[in-house]
Amino acid sequence: MFVWFRKRKFYLCARILKTTFLKVMISRIKSAYTRFFTYSLALLFALAFTTTQAQDGHNAIQELDNGTAKTHEAEGEHDVTKGEHGAAEKFDAGKMILEHISDAHSWHLWGHTAIPLPVIVYNKDRGGLKIFSSSHFDHGHSAYEGYMEKEGKLVAVDSEGKEDEAANANLWDFSITKNVMSLLVGLLILTWIIFSIAGAYKRRAGLAPKGMQSLIEPIIIFIRDDVAKASIGEKKYMKYLPYLLTLFFFIWINNLLGLVPIFPGGANLTGNVAITMTLALITFFIVSFSANKNYWHHIFAMPGVPKWVLFLLTPIEILGVFLRPFVLLVRLFANITAGHIIALSFFALIFIFGEMNVGLGYGVSIVSLAFTVFMTCLELLVAFLQAYVFTLLTAIYIGAAVEEAHHDSHSHDAHVEEAAII
Repeated sequence: MFVWFRKRKFYLCARILKTTFLKVMISRIKSAYTRFFTYSLALLFALAFTTTQAQDGHNAIQELDNGTAKTHEAEGEHDVTKGEHGAAEKFDAGKMILEHISDAHSWHLWGHTAIPLPVIVYNKDRGGLKIFSSSHFDHGHSAYEGYMEKEGKLVAVDSEGKEDEAANANLWDFSITKNVMSLLVGLLILTWIIFSIAGAYKRRAGLAPKGMQSLIEPIIIFIRDDVAKASIGEKKYMKYLPYLLTLFFFIWINNLLGLVPIFPGGANLTGNVAITMTLALITFFIVSFSANKNYWHHIFAMPGVPKWVLFLLTPIEILGVFLRPFVLLVRLFANITAGHIIALSFFALIFIFGEMNVGLGYGVSIVSLAFTVFMTCLELLVAFLQAYVFTLLTAIYIGAAVEEAHHDSHSHDAHVEEAAII
């Protein structure tokens, strides 16, 4: 009786937390938005004042530059100097955006400051395995040990600094890049969360959740009840629940880390097609090896369909088997990468207009800052939604693969739900 009461008490606590979770989150979001708009208004007024002062200062500097230019023209040197430095200092928005969303062999912090990462390369034509620090590349300006970093990629070069195509064909790069380091950081955070919550359950058995446990438990119950049970079924969901929980928290944590502008955040891990492809392939293999006879029978010979229709339907069903992981791959990659590009584009507007006029750059920064903050808030929602949608589609695919033959109506509902989500 006492054991039943403890289980019942735990169940009631879980249900109460589940129903009040959204209310608590909404109240916290409202409070955060109130503080955000207060600070934003103060910042906007400060920027407006700064813009006025910058414009006055810019006019004075412009007059000084005009006088200096006349002096240089008299000496016949100003045009050459202006042409050389003007071309070198021109801002390239596309290059800046690509550098931030692509992988690299160092972790950029600010200015010319970066954290060097280990370079591990194997090439049988260049002396086998070599391990050294990426600081030897001098931010891509220098070669070391016959290798050089170009546009975030490691390439073999000759003595003149030109790419050696023959050596690149045999190059194997096992380096700890920014995305790999971000992956390890995300795994450490995920491991810490899971083990801390598991320890809390052992220490506080039968008691109300507290601390990190109270934050994560409603999410775990949500994934269990509304994703795993609803899509896979009461009998078989426990077998796949650990994978679904790991998948959700891995994507969600790395999505959030990608929004943090400072170390250990800022890497575009879930916006990397190699990462999303790996997650999609894992789901594909789990679905394929878990599928029963009924699933493959529906793929190759849909029951209740005329034979002449099968010539059209069967190729479509086979194609759908491979399109499902492709949908998972593209959806996560495109949404996360697009969010980063839009936010960086708003930042780039400041420098583009700043090249035209310093005061104009400060003025545009007000609008750019407002849109960047808005996009960041939107990406916080997208970070959760993309993790949820990836996990839900995976659960639907698994549920369709393990479904028994007498659940035809449920199979139809699963296909309809999948189509609605896509």
